[in-house]
Amino acid sequence: MEQHRIRHRPPHSGPARPGRGASADPRGGRAGGQAAAGSRRPPATARRSAPPVVRALRRMPNPRLTGLGGGLFCAAVMFALGCLDQLLFEASLTAYGVLFLPVCALTAAWVRGADLVIAPVVVPIAFTVGLLPVADGDGGFFSQLMGIVTALATQAGWLYGGTLVAGVIATVRKIRLMNRRPGRTRMPV
Repeated sequence: MEQHRIRHRPPHSGPARPGRGASADPRGGRAGGQAAAGSRRPPATARRSAPPVVRALRRMPNPRLTGLGGGLFCAAVMFALGCLDQLLFEASLTAYGVLFLPVCALTAAWVRGADLVIAPVVVPIAFTVGLLPVADGDGGFFSQLMGIVTALATQAGWLYGGTLVAGVIATVRKIRLMNRRPGRTRMPV
């Protein structure tokens, strides 16, 4: 058997020359843990993994609805939940109010940035549309109308709460959108 001779290179004694790809750091970065000037990735020590809740929320669908689409979405879901409430809970207005809050949050979260002002406007309308199957009425038009008005009066807390939820989410989203646009100046008043 033939033995191979191994050549030993002398240890590198000077700083790495630019363009050679040599690095004093075994991780591939510059000495001292600094990233290369042209690199867009932060150093490995600065990156953190997101908590599991945040990762789960990022995997959820993120549709962007127009103002009209947000209104139709909210009204259709509230009408469906009103029908479901009528079937399962025998028209419990408390259950209907509890189901109203997440629909308000989703509507405000899914409306596109240009139509954020619509979210707090459409949720009370959708609340009223969803009351059609839930409101007490003996069968006549005026009886049904009085049942809706009574339900709106007695469940005003849920209505205001859902509108507040939609308004707060829309306001926070609008502030975040305004902060993302650097260099925009305000017009003089």
